[in-house]
Amino acid sequence: MNGASREALAAARERLDALTDSTSVDAGSLADELAAVTALLDREVSLRRVLTDPAQAGEAKAELAQRLLGTQVSGPAADLVAGMVRSRWSQSRDLVDALEELADTADLTAAQKAGKLDDVEDELFRFGRIVSGSTGLRAALTDRKATTSAKSELLRGLLGGRAQAATERLVTRLVTAPRGRSLESGLESLSKLAAERRDRMVAIVTSAVPLSDPQKQRLGAALAKLYGRKMHLNLDVDPEVLGGIRVQVGDEVINGALVDRIEDASRRLAG
Repeated sequence: MNGASREALAAARERLDALTDSTSVDAGSLADELAAVTALLDREVSLRRVLTDPAQAGEAKAELAQRLLGTQVSGPAADLVAGMVRSRWSQSRDLVDALEELADTADLTAAQKAGKLDDVEDELFRFGRIVSGSTGLRAALTDRKATTSAKSELLRGLLGGRAQAATERLVTRLVTAPRGRSLESGLESLSKLAAERRDRMVAIVTSAVPLSDPQKQRLGAALAKLYGRKMHLNLDVDPEVLGGIRVQVGDEVINGALVDRIEDASRRLAG
C-alpha cells in the first residue's frame, strides 16, 4: 500500500490493538466478523467504491457503514469498520486488503492471548511444507472448480483436532477466499503477521540433520544479534542441503557448514 492507504492501515491496526486489549472483546469472534465484511466488500464492488470515495465526507461514509453492518456484526466490529471508511484510501481495494489483514491479526491475537501463538506459527510453517511436498494436495486446495464446502471439508480432515483452532480458521480462509494470492504467498504473509505479534522476524532454517536444542538456542541468539530483533525459527530437514545448514531471513540467505560459523559472523559484526 502507498500513501494514504498506508496511513489508514496503520491507524486501523492501532484501533484493533486497542479493541483486542479489552477483556470484553472476543478476538476470535471479531476475526470472523471482519472476515465476513471482507467477503462482502470484495464481492460488492460498487459498495466498496462508495465507502472509499474521496469526494464523500468521512462521517457520511461511516454512518453508511454503521447502517449496513449494525445489525450484522457486533458493535466493536461495526465501529472498527466505520473508523476505517472515515480514512482516505489510495485505492478502493486497499480497504478490503486491510480488513483481511485485520481479520487475520485478530485470530493471531486470540491465539496469543491463549498462549498458543508459537504453536500457530509452527503449524502454518509445517502446513506450507506439507503442501509444497504434495502436488496432489496443492492441486485440490487451489482447484477453482472445487466448491468452498469441499475445500473446507478437506481442510477439516487435515487439520481438525491436529492443529490450533486459529490455524484452521486462518488456513481455511486463505484456501476458500484467496483473493488472487497464491497459497504459498498467503501462508508466508500469515507467518509474517504471526511473527509481528511479538515484534520478531522469521528465519527459515533448513539443515541436513535435525538441530539439537542447544544448537537451536545458539542459532536463535546469533541471528537475533545479527538482525537486532527477536527471531522465530521455522525448522526443516533436508539431507541434500550443501554445507549442512541454510538460513533464510526475508530475501537474505545465509549458508554455513556449522551453526558455529553463524555465531562467529555475529561476533565479528559486533566488534
